[in-house]
Amino acid sequence: MFTRKFFALALLTSSALLGAGAAHAEESITVASWGGVYQDAERAAFFEPAAKALGITIKEETLSGIVDVRLQVQSGAVTWDIAELGSSDCAQGAKEGLFETLDFTVINKDGFVPGSFSDHWVGSMFYSVVLAWNKAKYGANPPKNWADFWNVEKFPGTRSLHNSPGGPLELALIADGVEKDKIYPLDVDRAFKKMEEIKPAITVWWTSGAQTTQLLKDREVDMIAIWVSRAIAAQKAGAEVDFTFDQGELDYGCFVIPKGSKKKDLAMKALAQFTSPELQANIPQHIDYGPINIKAFDTGKIPPEKLPGLNSSPENTDKQFVYDAIWWGDHGGELQERWDDFLTQK
Repeated sequence: MFTRKFFALALLTSSALLGAGAAHAEESITVASWGGVYQDAERAAFFEPAAKALGITIKEETLSGIVDVRLQVQSGAVTWDIAELGSSDCAQGAKEGLFETLDFTVINKDGFVPGSFSDHWVGSMFYSVVLAWNKAKYGANPPKNWADFWNVEKFPGTRSLHNSPGGPLELALIADGVEKDKIYPLDVDRAFKKMEEIKPAITVWWTSGAQTTQLLKDREVDMIAIWVSRAIAAQKAGAEVDFTFDQGELDYGCFVIPKGSKKKDLAMKALAQFTSPELQANIPQHIDYGPINIKAFDTGKIPPEKLPGLNSSPENTDKQFVYDAIWWGDHGGELQERWDDFLTQK
């Protein structure tokens, strides 16, 4: 009798434990990002290692920007637990109250560059806008900075800039002699005046990263302000291209937890994993972007030979300025209207 009762109790206990384990294994969050090779890199660097460490499933979806997050939050139908946006959209969304407040007792921000996080968002990885050029065009006397980009007499040739006020206006001020640590707040009138000088030489106002790579490969432009990963992609494709990190713009993607997520506590733990030095150090293995957590460079996971080409390595960060997402969150709307007018003026 004792044996039979004991066996029955053991069986019930075992079943209960298995059930609890299965329930835990079924815990999941949903992350929405940009898709393509970018999200492939995030999956390998962040999502899969974090899911393993936390014992959860990370489901993935794609988004097109802050409009998608705004729609979910305002409709009360939030299905994403983490979303990745551009830095300006993170600042804008925080002003609109679209995101949960982050818990920095869970997320360790010690290794983050000032300006790459706030109470409502935290950076994901750094990318850079750099000056790139056609080596065949300029030979042994290439442009070195944004003043050279603006100097069409000394460096004749076609140019391309992003069709957006954020970025080109900063570059215009640097070309006009403003020190990179004194860019913000932007002297908007001065920047637009400088933009008028270069406007006739801009043959393409680019709108996508893929377009910029193609412009270099096809030699459609001689100089371009380009995301560094796209310049490297052009190099790998055989284009005669070079670039410099000098006076580059460090910008970043950022993670948020949409307001109303039913799994915000678990999402917070996932963000702590995504932004940890150990997982941040995975980034250069999968995409030509740099860790936003500079302690990633202390992990020993990033080979020394990769450092010269990494935009956020210690030797390159000092050459660049950090894009001020909060300033753009405050002024982006009005400046977009002025930018649109600027482009349509003859």
